Amino acid sequence: MTDLVLVRHGETVWHTENRYAGVSEVELSPSGLEQAAELARWASSAGLSAIWSSPQGRALDTATACADLAGLRLQVDARLRELDFGDGEGLTAEEMQARFPGAFAAFGIDPVVNHLPRGEDPAEAAARFVGCLRDIADADKGRVLVVAHKTVIRLALCRLLGAPLRDYRQLFPAIGNCSLTEIRMTGRRAALLRFNVPV
Repeated sequence: MTDLVLVRHGETVWHTENRYAGVSEVELSPSGLEQAAELARWASSAGLSAIWSSPQGRALDTATACADLAGLRLQVDARLRELDFGDGEGLTAEEMQARFPGAFAAFGIDPVVNHLPRGEDPAEAAARFVGCLRDIADADKGRVLVVAHKTVIRLALCRLLGAPLRDYRQLFPAIGNCSLTEIRMTGRRAALLRFNVPV
C-alpha cells in the first residue's frame, strides 16, 4: 500500500490570463512562490518517504522547496510532465476559438478524441503518467509527494478510478495550485482519499 499525494505546482505568471501552459516553460509568480513555501512547510511534517516531480521548471521549483525543507532527495521523471497542448500552447480559450474555431468546438465536446491540433493524445498522456505512479507505488510503500500538473493529474484520476477519460474536465473541473489530492494504491487498485484540499 502506498499513499500518493498529487499536487499541482504553484501559480505561474500565466495564471491570471488562464493560458494553456502544457509543455511551455513558465515561471512561478510571486504568489506561486509563496504557495510553494507553504506546501514545503506542510511537507516537512507530513511523514513523506519520497518526493517526485515533473521535469518542468514550475513543478521543479515547487518540489525543490518541499524536498529542501523535508530533507528528502528530489526525484524526477519525465513521464510526470504536463500534456502537450500543441497549437493551443500559450493561448487562452478565446484565442483558440479565434484561431481554430472548429477544432476548439470539437475539443469542448470530447477533449480526448478531439484533442487540440498537433497536441499530445490525452490517452497516451494518461498511460505514461499512471505508469509512473504505479512504478513509484511498487517501489515505495510509504507516503509520496508527486508534484505535477493540472491536466495529467485529472486524466490519471479518471484512469485510476475507472471514469471515462473524456470526462476529465467535467468530473474534476478545478485543481488548485499546491492543493492536495491523495490516492491510496493497493496493488493495481486505487482509492481517492481526498481531492483538491488546500494545505
